[in-house]
Amino acid sequence: MRAVNVVGFKDTGKTTLCVELIRGLAALGVDAAALKFTHQAGLDKPGTDTAKLFEVSPSVAAVGGSESALFWRAKKSLADILPLLGQDMLVVEGGKSLMVMPRIVIARNAAEAGELCADGLALAVYGPDGMDGVPDGVPVMRDVRELARMASGRAFLLPGLDCGACGRTDCRALAAQIVAGQARACECVSLAGEMSVTVNGVPLPLNPFVARIFRAGITAMLRELKGYAPGDVRISLRE
Repeated sequence: MRAVNVVGFKDTGKTTLCVELIRGLAALGVDAAALKFTHQAGLDKPGTDTAKLFEVSPSVAAVGGSESALFWRAKKSLADILPLLGQDMLVVEGGKSLMVMPRIVIARNAAEAGELCADGLALAVYGPDGMDGVPDGVPVMRDVRELARMASGRAFLLPGLDCGACGRTDCRALAAQIVAGQARACECVSLAGEMSVTVNGVPLPLNPFVARIFRAGITAMLRELKGYAPGDVRISLRE
């Protein structure tokens, strides 16, 4: 999956920009899922049937004629939610602590832009024309169609394992180098190692240490089977 993160401070228009960005991606033939991070305590409106069920159940699913929803009474990680979204492209609103994908920064002034670009993950700043003080190499853009083209071509998503197998200190360091054009997402060893596992078509990131354990165990068991020979082994499992 590819992803881009729209970040900004409160009341800067993040949701509006995400809506227009997703429309721009759709015009390019890219259907993008959306994921919003919020500090709001409750995500469902009080008094609804879903809220009543949520009072007595740790998780509630709702299926309607044209839409479906799933609520948990706990915060879930990005990795937990990704397999449920069903799209190759993801637009994430908020979540400034996420350091695993490129950013589009929405800012009202150079001070906000500078703070949100400090991690080296910004593809562009969406803000007023003539904004000074934006870090070198980060363009200030107002055309959402151009932002959509940039997001479509440069989006990526790292697993956030911070395993160090790629030679960087953490995933943020690799992500910053990818944004700067100094590295590629395929350098993430946990996504492009010799062993891969997918669940419902979604690759699971594997820490190289864990991958070695899995590989050694599976290979040892396969050697006991008649007809086994070293090569490209594929195992399909349905639960």
